[in-house]
Amino acid sequence: MLPAGSPLSAWLTWLETLSPNEIDLGLERVRDVLDRLDLDFPEHVLIIGGTNGKGSSVAMTGALLQAAGYSVGSYTSPHIVDYNERIAVGGRLASDAEIIAAFEGIEAVRNDVPLTYFEYGTLAAFVVFAAADLDVWLLEVGMGGRLDATNVVDPTACLITNVALDHCAWLGDNVEAIAAEKAGIMRPGIPVVYGDVDVPEAILRHADDIGARLLLRDRDYSLDGIPQPGLPGRFQVANAAAVVAMLDAAGLEAAASEELVARVLPEVRLAGRAQRTERDGVQWLLDVAHNPAAATQVGSLLAAERSGGRTIAVIGVLDDKDAEGIVAPLDEHVDLWVALPADSPRAIPAGELARRIANATNRPCLIATSLPDALQAARREASEGDRILVAGSFYVVGPALQALGLYSPPES
Repeated sequence: MLPAGSPLSAWLTWLETLSPNEIDLGLERVRDVLDRLDLDFPEHVLIIGGTNGKGSSVAMTGALLQAAGYSVGSYTSPHIVDYNERIAVGGRLASDAEIIAAFEGIEAVRNDVPLTYFEYGTLAAFVVFAAADLDVWLLEVGMGGRLDATNVVDPTACLITNVALDHCAWLGDNVEAIAAEKAGIMRPGIPVVYGDVDVPEAILRHADDIGARLLLRDRDYSLDGIPQPGLPGRFQVANAAAVVAMLDAAGLEAAASEELVARVLPEVRLAGRAQRTERDGVQWLLDVAHNPAAATQVGSLLAAERSGGRTIAVIGVLDDKDAEGIVAPLDEHVDLWVALPADSPRAIPAGELARRIANATNRPCLIATSLPDALQAARREASEGDRILVAGSFYVVGPALQALGLYSPPES
């Protein structure tokens, strides 16, 4: 354990040394430590999985529950800038002191059980939530579902937003294999909402095999009466409808009332999701899209808002992502690419990324050595009436929001 009084930054650095693997899927280690913590669980636990739209769905679910008077703890990942963003209690981000106290409690019982950075953080969220004596725990799956640390707790209802190709090295190289992993958050007799119209066979089969109560769009619930959330994109209406269906199925009907849905959802915002700003006549769009399906949604936004100006795309991608697949749905809307190394040891080097983008698009791609360099290059190329897209990773968009002065330090 670190010395008493160590800051959160020191704890987070230390956590990175605990496991030789950044990702080590499995529930045994987490369950072992969770049993030792002996926490009290709330009446309701909601788990939200899927490939895209998880963060948006958590934000909408939390907003509706809080407006209905429930006390809620929300756990999400990754964070945009500050680690505290991952753990929120009643809409307030957990303080450094609360998170450090949770880390100390875990370390007091962990003994020699190895935990990854994500597993340790997930347990810390549970400790913070248990101390707050909340009505609802709202948990976003980190990767997959079946072996994700969040899945160590049994849900009272869950939501799978959609399934697309992502984390293929860990979850499988096709939609059905990935769907089988995401289906692992289901439980016998427990309602699970699937948010997309195209339902993988693995989802249907697993629900039938274990007797989960699978709720499907256009069969068990619809988009009727769902307003456009404050989050841009028509696809967010589908996410919102699935959220409302999950709340209703979980017995949290007060949070799913028509009046509350109409009043609350249009006010929901989330950093780095189709976030816009204008600077000197240039439009900026920042989105954490980091897989082909998410990039397709961003492409739809670009197409819907097409102006007469040029579009410059600033992009950084991690080495476990499909860079060409991310670029493909954006290419027809982009006039010039700027590649940079994302702020992560797993980033594709800028030169390599630029080569892959140029080969995939047959368009020029500038090479930037850093985020400031990339933003300056994009701004230098842009004229009034043009737009700049920043995308490809949380590790690009978060620092960009800071550089542009669009990120406010969290209140905790």
